[in-house]
Amino acid sequence: MAEGVRPEGEQSLASRLRLAVVRLNRRLRAQRTDSSVTLTQMSALSSLKKSGPLTPGELAAKERVQPPSMTRVIAALEDHGLASRAPHPSDGRQAIVTITDEGLRYLAAEAAARERWLDRRLAELTDGERELLERAVEVIDRMAED
Repeated sequence: MAEGVRPEGEQSLASRLRLAVVRLNRRLRAQRTDSSVTLTQMSALSSLKKSGPLTPGELAAKERVQPPSMTRVIAALEDHGLASRAPHPSDGRQAIVTITDEGLRYLAAEAAARERWLDRRLAELTDGERELLERAVEVIDRMAED
């Protein structure tokens, strides 16, 4: 059989991994405790937690969205009390967006809900299966690095 050609019906590892990750992600998203905050807003909030205070333009670039879209996201986060805007210290035309303590608590609660679900599912596995996942996590992390 030619290299790269699979028997009919056999899915490639890439295809199976992609589908498994998509399904797991879907199940994890279903564990959300507060759906009043969109996934886009939650992603922006996570970027603020990871990167620290950013201008709206910097946050838009990190999130790979257009600045007008990010302006709406920031406004919604402010409305929820999860982020705040302050004047830029050296550029009066800019603002700095910061995650609030409430935003940090929100992200922690959302992560805890997902991890509780994962803990329950992991408890159903054998020791060998959990060890295999430990090794797979390291590999997947390497694959996901930018």
